[in-house]
Amino acid sequence: MDFQRYLLIGAIAVLSYMLLIEWGQFKAENAPAQTVNSFEAQQQNQTIPQTPVATAPAELSDLPTQTADVATPAVVEETVQAVSTTTIHVKTNSLEVGIDPVGGDIVFAALPKHYAAIDTPDVPFVILENSAQRTYIAQSGLIGANGTDTSKGRPHFSSDQTSYTMAESSDTLNVDLHYTNPAQPQVKITKRFTFHRDEYLIDIQYLIENNSNATWSAGLFGQIKRDNTADPAADTSGMGMAPYLGAAITLPDEPYKKISFEDIAEKPFKTTNQGGWVAIVQHYFLTAWIPDATQTHNYATLETRDQNNLVRFTSPAVTVAPGQTETIKSQFYIGPKDQYRLEEISPGLELSVDYGFLWMPAQALFWLLTKFFALTGNWGWAIILVTVLVKALFYSLNKKAYTSMANMRKVQPKLMELRERYADDRQKQSQEMMNLYKKEKINPLGGCLPILVQMPVFISLYWVLMESVELRHAPFMLWIDDLAAMDPYFILPLLMGASMFIQQKLNPPPPDPMQAKVMQWMPVLFTFFFLFFPAGLVLYWVVNNVLSIAQQYVITKRIENE
Repeated sequence: MDFQRYLLIGAIAVLSYMLLIEWGQFKAENAPAQTVNSFEAQQQNQTIPQTPVATAPAELSDLPTQTADVATPAVVEETVQAVSTTTIHVKTNSLEVGIDPVGGDIVFAALPKHYAAIDTPDVPFVILENSAQRTYIAQSGLIGANGTDTSKGRPHFSSDQTSYTMAESSDTLNVDLHYTNPAQPQVKITKRFTFHRDEYLIDIQYLIENNSNATWSAGLFGQIKRDNTADPAADTSGMGMAPYLGAAITLPDEPYKKISFEDIAEKPFKTTNQGGWVAIVQHYFLTAWIPDATQTHNYATLETRDQNNLVRFTSPAVTVAPGQTETIKSQFYIGPKDQYRLEEISPGLELSVDYGFLWMPAQALFWLLTKFFALTGNWGWAIILVTVLVKALFYSLNKKAYTSMANMRKVQPKLMELRERYADDRQKQSQEMMNLYKKEKINPLGGCLPILVQMPVFISLYWVLMESVELRHAPFMLWIDDLAAMDPYFILPLLMGASMFIQQKLNPPPPDPMQAKVMQWMPVLFTFFFLFFPAGLVLYWVVNNVLSIAQQYVITKRIENE
């Protein structure tokens, strides 16, 4: 009968494992894919509309009316005939960008170094797009007395080429868009995009050449427009954290302030700040406008008539005297949440890498991981080395806990004797047991210390693995090709459960039978929960358990020999 029972349990376990494998494959195959995976595909599918100069009131109402007014939408006064346009394609080793000549807006951006899915390394991750599935674009222009962007329409720029590629021998690439206002033909305006090798920060400048007899005046605005569609980079396992998707801004007294899309819809936000930035943040990636740090800018958020979310800045008007030239500058970031690079770009922007309430230990763990990664070139080995270091730091504390458990194991026969002697008097039984603990210098709760000590590290590492873009699609070895995703074959969680079972056998069983049964089920419950955790986190716990088993075994044997 026992053989049949064990055979049945084994068969159920195998079937459950096979079902989990199938479920993981089904989830991966049916995960929502990005609808546009390249600039060419977007063009072929006509997902970038041929925007007219002024035919869409909802779109034009998104523009600010003047530099002092950052939230009041403009009113379309007239409709101008549509202009046929060809989106300008720009390609560097780190960015693939589409620029709409109408307005000079960035309407497409892909990241060749960050692919869309683990099994499609040739398909870059798309962050900006203007398609039927998602609206997420970056707009900028000039507003005010002689502004190019008015309620009557957007400027139609010309360009020498429709495609630009950074040469292998160059570190920068300039893309110039030219515009001349028919009402001011002697004022030449050039909108220049400067791209840099290995860089996600774009310099955007307006070069104003005033050859007229009148003073020219206008101010810069920059804004990010996004709809409420889901984050394409978010975890879809159902057991992961919910990454933040929304706006963020820096304030004089608050370096990083989140403004959710719900807050934007409820009430527009306005503020003024010298320098600063405004961004839209999602899992692993963000876009941000960084205007001139020497000027004071107006910042605002609002919901448009077509229920898109806008975050924007407007700068003071710049005056250009007759015969003079002037440059109006800003920067736009499209890329991963690389906290060290973001900190260099603008203070507070690095806080978009959100490690939750355990920010300080998580930050320390990430710093250690980066140092060990520099040594090993593999994030998996970096996690293992961090685990060894953490274990060494808590060696003395764990030694006391394991010594306490070993001593409790030694006095287990005496505890059983007390239970039998005072079986009918629970109060006397507890009293005598506490006296025995005191006499043998045993802490009955000492066995909980190793787990309690590890929990802050465990939670911090969870946030680091889930929020750090460096670990996205980071392979380890063998079947583990993404440390930030769950183990596709659930081997690491099963190893973790086995190690936890072995570790439990080294501990003395609780004197209470019910408590002992609960403890027997702990490895099973932990294994189930760890099935859905990132592989890197499970790797940490497996290595930690193995080290704990070794330490506990040595201490137990020493005490038994004594």
